[in-house]
Amino acid sequence: MENYILFIAIASATILSPGPGVVFTITNSIKDGFLGAISGVLGVAIGMLCIAAISATSLATILSTSAFAFTILKYIGSAYLIYLGIKMWRSSSNFSISNNNHAKSNKKKFTEGFFITLLNPKAIFFFMALFPHFINPNEAYIFQFLLLAITFSVLVVIIHFSYSFFAKSARSKLSTPKGSRVLSKTSGTFYMLFGAGLAIANK
Repeated sequence: MENYILFIAIASATILSPGPGVVFTITNSIKDGFLGAISGVLGVAIGMLCIAAISATSLATILSTSAFAFTILKYIGSAYLIYLGIKMWRSSSNFSISNNNHAKSNKKKFTEGFFITLLNPKAIFFFMALFPHFINPNEAYIFQFLLLAITFSVLVVIIHFSYSFFAKSARSKLSTPKGSRVLSKTSGTFYMLFGAGLAIANK
């Protein structure tokens, strides 16, 4: 393994950058508190691990060589983000979640976090471009790849938990009908902007 510390630094900077996953985590944290955001964070992290795995398969090669396949996945991801944005805009519910819906809510947040990550084809190319710089061709490839992929996913969990911990402090200020509307519309706007940005993005 070459320059592992440098990989951690680059990965951390990338994860810290605002994106759909970060907005998703912050929104869940403000809405449901730190514990309520855990399932969504795990969904994002598992989705990232799957993206890393895809980047090492023939599917990544197909996406990198087929403009049609890339465009289809790009538009699916874009449509999903815009759908989430519209749903947030139309939502006027308060922050509290009843205990009866807790399990269902956690499953839903995990699924949303997973697909927010998985349906972004540019993440695949990011891993394809990043990983080769930190893999020593004279050592076992699979071990090095797994170490990088798992490290990235663990960093996602750590950094998103940090975002969640600090975001929950705003919960009391936004736990009113007006605050709920502000959060819903702000988060929804970001989702739609990310979706539009993905739709016009090139490889």
